[in-house]
Amino acid sequence: MERATVIVAIDGPSGTGKSSTSKAVAAQLGLSYLDTGAQYRAITWWMVTNGIDIDDPSAIAAVAGKPEIISGTDPSAPTITVDGTDVAASIRTQDVTSKVSAVSAVPDVRARITELQRSIAADAENGIVVEGRDIGTTVLPDADLKIFLTASPEARAARRSGELKSTDVQATREALLKRDAADSSRKTSPLAKADDAVEVDTSDLTLQQVIECVVTLVEEKRAAK
Repeated sequence: MERATVIVAIDGPSGTGKSSTSKAVAAQLGLSYLDTGAQYRAITWWMVTNGIDIDDPSAIAAVAGKPEIISGTDPSAPTITVDGTDVAASIRTQDVTSKVSAVSAVPDVRARITELQRSIAADAENGIVVEGRDIGTTVLPDADLKIFLTASPEARAARRSGELKSTDVQATREALLKRDAADSSRKTSPLAKADDAVEVDTSDLTLQQVIECVVTLVEEKRAAK
């Protein structure tokens, strides 16, 4: 029996375990995986590298179509290149992180990246797990399953500090809340929970528990197709 193709949208703010969960679920179920945040980081890296004024939305919009961004969708080894350059490490720097909200808020950038994300999802033969902030609401509103991960600011800051090997949990918490505010209030495709999304609070769950919960949801959806 052939397994039903399933498109899974996983949204939520930073530090909820979104990337780790999405990758693990995709790997376990033989699905492709797409980190949409990496694509926004990639276009931000390109803007910074090419000296584009990040404070000028019209300057960003004018060149939004220029960089060629290619995302590898293997969950065990996701890749991302810009104009042929591997930027997997470069896009995680503090410089890019501090500018990604401003670049992501420009409608031309969102339109460009959304189109790219939809084409990747459409080409995923076995199905795909797509993680981001506006997947269930904007990018893939017809996704088979939408999940919205949440967690308390304290839990998120502790996780993110661990990832960044940083000791200042308070500063991390403030940075996360600032990012949330920017992403939730932007006019184009804000961070929001879709009406038909399943909300999973990960504050008191281990990563393995979150993965098991999402795998179960996906398998139920597959069985019902």
